[in-house]
Amino acid sequence: MFSFLPFHQLFVFPGSLCQNALRLALISPLFPCSPAPPKESLAPWLSCSTSPPDVYCVGFQELDLSKEAFFFNDTPREPEWMRAVSEALHPDAKYALVKLVRLVGIMLLVYVKREHAEFLSEVEAETVGTGIMGRMGNKGAVAIRFHFHNSDVCVVNSHLAAHIEEYERRNQDYRDICSRLQFRLLDLSRPPLNIMKHNVVLWVGDLNYRISDLDVDQVKELITKNDYETLHNYDQLKRQLDEEAVFEGFIEGEIQFQPTYKYDTGSNDWDTSEKCRAPAWCDRILWRGKNITQSSYQSHMTLKTSDHKPVSSLLQIGIKVVNEEAYKKKFEEIVRTIDKMENECIPSVTLSRRELHFQDVKYMEHHTESLTLYNDGQVPCQFEFIKKLDEPTYSKPWLTANPPKGFLAQGAEVDIDLEVFVNRATAPDLNLGLEQIEDILVLHLERGKDYFLSVSGNYLSSCYGTPITTLCQLREPIRDMPLPTVRALVGGRLKCNESLLSTLLSPVLQSKGGENPEVGEKPLGIPKEIWMMVDHLFRNAIKQEDLFQQPGLRSEFQEIRDYLDTGVPDSLPGSNHSVAEALLLFLESLPEPVVPYSLYQQCLDCCSSPMLCKKVISKLPQCHKNVFDYLAAFLRELLKNSEHNHLDVNILGENGRNSTAAGQNLYSLYRLFCERLQFRTAKRSYLS
Repeated sequence: MFSFLPFHQLFVFPGSLCQNALRLALISPLFPCSPAPPKESLAPWLSCSTSPPDVYCVGFQELDLSKEAFFFNDTPREPEWMRAVSEALHPDAKYALVKLVRLVGIMLLVYVKREHAEFLSEVEAETVGTGIMGRMGNKGAVAIRFHFHNSDVCVVNSHLAAHIEEYERRNQDYRDICSRLQFRLLDLSRPPLNIMKHNVVLWVGDLNYRISDLDVDQVKELITKNDYETLHNYDQLKRQLDEEAVFEGFIEGEIQFQPTYKYDTGSNDWDTSEKCRAPAWCDRILWRGKNITQSSYQSHMTLKTSDHKPVSSLLQIGIKVVNEEAYKKKFEEIVRTIDKMENECIPSVTLSRRELHFQDVKYMEHHTESLTLYNDGQVPCQFEFIKKLDEPTYSKPWLTANPPKGFLAQGAEVDIDLEVFVNRATAPDLNLGLEQIEDILVLHLERGKDYFLSVSGNYLSSCYGTPITTLCQLREPIRDMPLPTVRALVGGRLKCNESLLSTLLSPVLQSKGGENPEVGEKPLGIPKEIWMMVDHLFRNAIKQEDLFQQPGLRSEFQEIRDYLDTGVPDSLPGSNHSVAEALLLFLESLPEPVVPYSLYQQCLDCCSSPMLCKKVISKLPQCHKNVFDYLAAFLRELLKNSEHNHLDVNILGENGRNSTAAGQNLYSLYRLFCERLQFRTAKRSYLS
C-alpha cells in the first residue's frame, strides 16, 4: 500500500499543496493452475492496514491456465475472484473499480476510493505475452496506467519464466515486456507511452527468481534461524539488481518475511512433493520514481489457497498538483510572450548530421543511428517528419524515427533515433535487391523551413523472407551469391547426407527433386536451410521436453540465422529450443507460405476428410509439397517419441495457429498435418 504525500507541484509554475493524502495498496499473490473458486475470505490480506488505503492494485498469476483461458481468453474464474476481491476490500471506505485487465491467468485490478475517482483520467490497459515465440500468454505481463492530478502512474503485474536455472530467460522476459508493452492513448497526436515514461512505476508479480548456490536443507536452516539477510544474499533477483542486469532504477524494500514459495497447498508446510523444491522469494514488489517511501512489506501466511503465499506493500508516494489560478496566469503570460516572439522571429534549428548510414543491416535485428536537433532560434518550435508527395508515410516501412514529432524550447536540444528494422513484410524485396536501404526524410518546422535527411545502408541478404522456390535453386548460402544470380539462378537439388532423418525421407526428396542427385541442373528438393534445422532437431531434440513450447534466446536465433545465411561456423549453433523457434520463424517469414494463400479456404474446408486433404496437398507447387512432406514426416517422428517429449497433435497444431501474422497459414498447415498423421494410425501411410 502506498500513500500519495502532499508536496508543491513540480512544474515551473507556482504550486499549491495537495490536501488529500492518498495511500495505495499493492497486492501480488500467486494461485495454482486452474484454481477452484475462492474458498476463504481475502480480508486478512486485503484489509491488513488499520486505516483504508486510497487505491488498491491487486495482482494474480496463474488464475486459470485451462485451454479455454489459453486459446479463447475466456474463464469463469475472472468474475469469481473479482467478486472475492471486492468483498474483501477495507470495510471503512467505499471503492470504485478503475480497470481490470487479464492475459490468460495473469490479472490486475485497480480500485480507488470513490471520492478520488474524479481526479483519475487517461486510464489505459495493455498486455504482452512472452511465452513461445515471445507472444504466448502463459507468461508475460499486464499493465494499467492512469493520470492522477498531474502525475502519471503505471502498475505492471508480470509472471516471468520458471525454473531455477532460467534467470537469463527471466531477464529477457523483463526486457521484452519493457520494450513491447506500449499504451495507445486516445489523443492520437501523442506518441504511445512505454512503461518507463511514467512518473511512478509499480511492478508486482511472480518474478520467479530463485535462491541459488544453496541446497534445500541449507535454505530451510537459515529460515529456521530467521537469518533472512544471509539468505537474501543468495537471491537471484538481488544479484541481478546489484549487477544492474534488470529493473534498473527500481527499488525493493527490505525483506523481513520467510520465502513465499513453495508450500503444500492448504497448509504452511514446505513442498513435500517428489521434486521438493527449495523455498524462494518468487513473489515480489518493486517501485521506480521519486518521493516514494515504503511503510510495510509483508507476506500473509494465513491464506492457504495457493502453493505461494501472497504479499503486500504499503507505499507513500508524492504526486504533482497544479494551482489552477497560478497556472492560468502563467499560461496567459507565456502565450503573450510567444506571440511577441513569433512576430519577430522565425523558428530555426541545427542538425548534428544530415546523412546517416546503416552498416550491415540484418533480418530482425534493430539498427539505430542518432542525430541531435538543437533549437538555435529565438522562439520555441515544433518539429515533425512529414510525408513526401504521393507517399503514404514519412518513411519507408523498414525505417522509423523516435520521436517523429516534438516540441523544442529556445536553446533546447533533443536526440532523435532513426531505427532500421527488417521484418517478414520488408525482407523479400531487400533479399532480391528490388529494394535498397535508401530513403530521404523531410523534417518540417511549423512556420519554418524543411530539412532533408539522407538515409542509406547495406542489407545483408537472408534466407529469412526468401521464397521457397528461390531457395531451392541455391546450392550455396544466400550471402555468397550475387543478387543477379539469386534472382536468375535455376538448377541444382538437395544432396541428402547420411543422417537417419535424411535416410528416412530420401524417397520423398528423390521423387520430388529429380532422379539423379548429382545432376546440378535440377533444383534442390527442399531448401537446405529447412533441412539443416530439421536435421539438427531430429538428431539432437527428438526426445526434448517442451520442444516448440519453450522459446529460445534471441542471441542464439541471430547466430542460427547467420549460420544459415553464411555457412559459418561449421555446424548449426544454439540450443534445441532456439533452433525450434528459428524454424517456426523461418516458416512465418516466407513471402508465400508453405500452403499458399490461394488454398487457405480449401484447407479449412477439407480438414474433416482425409481423401480431400490428400487432394489439396497434391495441388501444392512441387517445392512447397516437398517441404510439406518433409515437415509432416518430421512431426510424425516427434510424435513417435511423445512419451519423452510430451508432444501431441493438438500442441503442434495450436502452436501453428498462434504464430503471429502467419497464424492462419500455419494453422491450416498443421491441421493438414493432423489429418496426415491420422492416415498412419489407420495403417494408410501417405508416404508409402
